[in-house]
Amino acid sequence: MALKPWVEWSMALSHLALGVVSLHAALSTAQASRGAAAGFLLQALAAATRLASGQGTDEDCLTGAWVATVIGLPLLAFDFHWVNGDRSSANLLLGGGMVLAVAGDHLGTEGRSVAGQAVVLVVAVTILIVAVFTTNTYGMWGGLMLGAAGLLSRLEQDRLLFLPKEDVCRWVLAAGSWAYHRALHTQRLQWE
Repeated sequence: MALKPWVEWSMALSHLALGVVSLHAALSTAQASRGAAAGFLLQALAAATRLASGQGTDEDCLTGAWVATVIGLPLLAFDFHWVNGDRSSANLLLGGGMVLAVAGDHLGTEGRSVAGQAVVLVVAVTILIVAVFTTNTYGMWGGLMLGAAGLLSRLEQDRLLFLPKEDVCRWVLAAGSWAYHRALHTQRLQWE
């Protein structure tokens, strides 16, 4: 069944926005934080791979999105915790993401969905907590946006604001990635 052209455009634009924002964030943070840059780069590569493959549900694209979620997002949180001296939380988040990435083949579709949602919400909440204690406004917005993307993806509706739900989630995730990028910059300026 062919999709309507505006649905295809919506999907393409949301992937493009997430990819461009994530790639810009990766390039901008590479000098100061290699971990966060790698997390942003994983998001950009997953969006680009999905965009290049079109509308199909290619297994490699789904695997790329899974890795971007369970490894890329904990890499973003890793830097927030590490710079603020919370090394155990940083290592726990990253280690948990690595274990989930390896165990992904053993989880069913629903198990991967639930695990992905758990990673998104845990990362969002931990960055939000660090941002509140360090009064990093961009970090607070990033945490709220990432949490909103995670919660929106669990809604039963197929459409939000006249767009497919997945596209809205990608737009919110792109806004959250931009806010995290700014939060990392702000955090580095505070510590210099």
